[in-house]
Amino acid sequence: MKKRVLVLHYSQTGQLTNVLENMIAPLKSAKNIEVVMTKIESTENFSFPWSFFKFFDAFPETVYLDGPRNKSLDIANIDFDLIIIGYQPWFLSPSMPMSSFMKSDEAKIILKDKPVITVIGCRNMWIEAQKTMKELIEKCDSRLIDNVVLTDQSGPLESFVTTPRWMLTGKKDAFYGLSPAGINAQDIKKSSRFGERILEKLNANAEKKDEPMLTNLGAVKADDRFVFSEKIAKRSFRIWGKLIRLFGKRGAIARRPIVVIYVAFLFTLIITVVPINMMVQTLLRRVFKEKNDKILIEIEKPSGR
Repeated sequence: MKKRVLVLHYSQTGQLTNVLENMIAPLKSAKNIEVVMTKIESTENFSFPWSFFKFFDAFPETVYLDGPRNKSLDIANIDFDLIIIGYQPWFLSPSMPMSSFMKSDEAKIILKDKPVITVIGCRNMWIEAQKTMKELIEKCDSRLIDNVVLTDQSGPLESFVTTPRWMLTGKKDAFYGLSPAGINAQDIKKSSRFGERILEKLNANAEKKDEPMLTNLGAVKADDRFVFSEKIAKRSFRIWGKLIRLFGKRGAIARRPIVVIYVAFLFTLIITVVPINMMVQTLLRRVFKEKNDKILIEIEKPSGR
């Protein structure tokens, strides 16, 4: 009897789709596994690259998980043995199409009592988004058994330039000595190792247990430079997001001046506070290394390194 694996994903740039296709290649080649790869489609067109205002105007609703409805997937009546969810963090939260799906009645039917593996493709900050995703998974009465995270090849500081350039122009190549934006091609190719392990575990009926499948494969490695920074940024997003939402719905002209003020605030923060914060955290990590290590271990669960 064949086992069914559902791969749900939303990828605005196509990068995450590429990751998932490499990851599930071993499953698709197995005769005893049926793979259903389904793209989540919003009723709103989130075109890529973004325009400046549409990009920054999206963050309040993203942070408050208030996105537009999605098109029906028409798979609620199919029983799956394992579900893989690929998503992008937007503003330290799951993307609007993904959070809209996770909050839907359709998700509650599809995911109920199923083991779930999340796959994240992002710049470098994913911890707060995954916290939110865990909560959404639990509300669907499903269980997270693994998490895979692939991050951009550019460093933390240079990605403040390379990632916005990619998002707003569609250009991700190296320029002026900066690394290319996006996940390294070799890292994407190597993601097939996760599919090989999943196939092995499915053949052993391991999906029926509440145990991770992908331990010791380098599935996820949390960076302690971002733990505290993400908490501060998420709190800031919620404060500014609440303020901007007072001036109307997404796309409202009245929101634009507030969005411009927020962008100016964010840019000032990046060139002043962020470098100082990173230096301070470097010192604190050395002082509180043991405590930080315990925090990272908790963040990296269930897959670990």
